[in-house]
Formats: sequence, C-alpha cells, structure tokens
Amino acid sequence: MIASLAGTVTQVNLDRAVIDVNGVGYLVHATPATLAGLRPGEPAQLHTMLVVREDSMTVYGFADADEREVFETAQSVSGVGPRIALAMLAVLTPDALRRAIAGEDLAALRRVPGIGAKSAQRIVLELTGKLGAPGADGGAEHVAAPTTDGRAQVVDALAGLGWSVKVAEDAVAKVLAEAGTETVAETDVPATLRAALRRLGPRG
Repeated sequence: MIASLAGTVTQVNLDRAVIDVNGVGYLVHATPATLAGLRPGEPAQLHTMLVVREDSMTVYGFADADEREVFETAQSVSGVGPRIALAMLAVLTPDALRRAIAGEDLAALRRVPGIGAKSAQRIVLELTGKLGAPGADGGAEHVAAPTTDGRAQVVDALAGLGWSVKVAEDAVAKVLAEAGTETVAETDVPATLRAALRRLGPRG
C-alpha cells in the first residue's frame, strides 16, 4: 500500500492531481476540498490509498489520515466502491459523515451522487459503530490561503458530480447571494461546494 506521497504538484484537474516524487509523476484522485489546497509548482504531501483492480491500479489522496481511514471503512459497505466513497467525502467531511451515521440522517447521505434511499439505509446499518465518534473540530479543511475567485472551481466540481453547468451556476449564485458576496475565496471552496450540494439535494 502507498500510504503517503510527498513531492511537487505538477498538475491539478477537476478530480485529480499529478504529484512528482523524485521524477515519477503519480496520478492521484481526490475530493475538490483536497485539490483546492494544491498548487502547481508547490510542494505537497497527501495521505494515500492504492486501490488495485484486475485492470487498474488507482491512487486516492486525502488531506489527512482520518479521511483516508473513513474512505477505506466506507468501502466495507456492500455496493460502495472507491468512486462512491470519494463522493461521500466530497459532500460530507469525516465528522459530518459520522454525525449522519450516528443520527441516521438518510437525507444527508442521499445528497451524495450515486446514493439512493436504500443505499443510505444500508450505509447507516453497516457503518454504525465503525467510524468512531465525531471530533470537536467540525471537520475543518486544510486548504491554502485565498488567492483567486474559486466560483468557477465550485461550478466545475458540481458539474463533475453530475449536475449541468447551468444548474450548478444557479445553485452557487443562490449560495453566494445568501452569504452576501459575489466571489468565492480559495479557502471557502469546500464550504461553498457543500452548501451548493445541500441546496441541490439528491439527484434523480
């Protein structure tokens, strides 16, 4: 298992980044919140998990070890693979997921693309007691200082999760209007993304 990667960020896309480690570029899949903290040309260290399939070897990256452990544990649920587990962490912080499980909050789980009513019930049933209790930090994100407007980044992330660009733009506009602002600081990308997802609700 590749437990962590430390190197220089060479590329950041919607759902993945490339980290150069001593001349070897590792393609790492991650959540929008984790990717928001990466900058091309700058050093980065991610906790990682290597998922091996018959036809692929995929590296997933996380801001901290807790996210990685939640990602791994979530896949113990029948029908939940790496894609759904990563989507869960894109919508909910580890502590928010713990609260949803503990409180049997099916509505919160159904905000995750790919999770319906039956899947949400199964997740609550199979993860109860496996994730531990929520911490006191509220699931704070580890991201870089603000530099540019991250509004487009939030819209792109929503589009990557399955919504049309128009629907995504409208949702972000409403979130920003409620907040009394027109721009999204880089540090606010994760929070804005989650607020938009809450407004959009479950797909389908």
